[in-house]
Amino acid sequence: MNGPDNEYGNSTSAGRALIVHPQLKTAADNVSRLPEAQLAEAEGLASAIGLEVVVAEVIVVNRPRPATLFGTGKVDELGILIKAEEIEVAVLDTALSPIQQRNLERAWNCKVIDRTGLILEIFADRAQTKEGTLQVELARLTYQRSRLVRSWTHLERQRGGLGTVGGPGETQIEADRRMIDDRVVSLRRQLEAVVRTRELHRKNRREVPYPVVALVGYTNAGKSTLFNRLTGAAVMAEDQLFATLDPTMRAVDIPRRGGRIILSDPVGFVSDLPTQLVAAFRATLEEVLGADVIVHVRDIVHPDSEAQKHDVLTVLADLGVDDERRDVMIEVFNKMDQASADGRQRVANLVDRTPLAVAVSALSGEGCEQLLELIGRQVGRHDRPVRLSLPHHDGATLAWLYQVGEIVERRDDEETVWLVVRLDAANAGRLEKRLGHALDWADDGVKAAE
Repeated sequence: MNGPDNEYGNSTSAGRALIVHPQLKTAADNVSRLPEAQLAEAEGLASAIGLEVVVAEVIVVNRPRPATLFGTGKVDELGILIKAEEIEVAVLDTALSPIQQRNLERAWNCKVIDRTGLILEIFADRAQTKEGTLQVELARLTYQRSRLVRSWTHLERQRGGLGTVGGPGETQIEADRRMIDDRVVSLRRQLEAVVRTRELHRKNRREVPYPVVALVGYTNAGKSTLFNRLTGAAVMAEDQLFATLDPTMRAVDIPRRGGRIILSDPVGFVSDLPTQLVAAFRATLEEVLGADVIVHVRDIVHPDSEAQKHDVLTVLADLGVDDERRDVMIEVFNKMDQASADGRQRVANLVDRTPLAVAVSALSGEGCEQLLELIGRQVGRHDRPVRLSLPHHDGATLAWLYQVGEIVERRDDEETVWLVVRLDAANAGRLEKRLGHALDWADDGVKAAE
């Protein structure tokens, strides 16, 4: 590539790239995915770190070779192509073993990175916050530790022992692994402190009477664009995979309740997300676990939209989001501005069949009001009606009730305001403390005003 490798063997400079998506016949988990769509995603990932994609192709692999993944003939064929096109980086859109990576680099005389290494490079380039930077470095070190034999050329040297009691000495690879292990320990300590701070922030947010709504979705599904549309924020939103990594939160006014929500935009998901990153970003992704409502944003015009949905649901399940919460998740069919007439009709039929779904264009704003109304209904799905009376002079409590609840009935006389208000459990508890007595729960037959 155009620049030097970093300390652990990964190059971050742009260069001419070959992209190969190995279509493994044994990869049963990916049978629903279109190879062309997978190749296009790999190209997008490579472009995200500035690589110039010169050649991109799908190669069917009937029997993966332990040493090189491909057969000898295909390795030689690709080697000729790499030399002819002056390829500097070969990106293989699959997980390579350290041995496969090393052998292919020797055969092709160029840098070889797999899907995991590529995503790690993107995350390293995009992380902005201290937590994000620490998480990415931890993930990269964990990944790189098993690949020292590939990445470094001096590993077979031995260091001598210390004086007469030093023993036979330690190999350079052992010393390098020890150095990485020491750094990993340091990073984990720093992350623990950051996570403790994040948990304090979460606790403080729980004290604020605003529900949290988390946007989730496959990378480049339009989450950040929708976030900006709903909040008026200016979060980076480009037609680029993993344009944003660090979670962002903003307050949003919602209809029906007359109150607010806190909208959260965590990192996007991707198929075959490296386990190192799932572990490293778990604290960030766990923001989803504490959310009152989860909104799944889908690129409904993408050819692999259903497969992407499966990937998102799999990650949510891995995080601990149970079936019950996934069943009440709002589904947003985004990018309707790109849909054809037939596509719009297909999505309309899909919305009709899906109880908690809405079609939107985050770019144009189409359907966003309906989305906010649906969020409002979901936020208030567990609310219960409470009957109470307040003296007219207690304007602070009355204003607070209008802010956090839904006023179903109101009747005023000369001295008293008589109310039926729907509240969630948390704010009902706060109201009991505020009033100093138990609440009078109204009949469940009381319905909210539309």
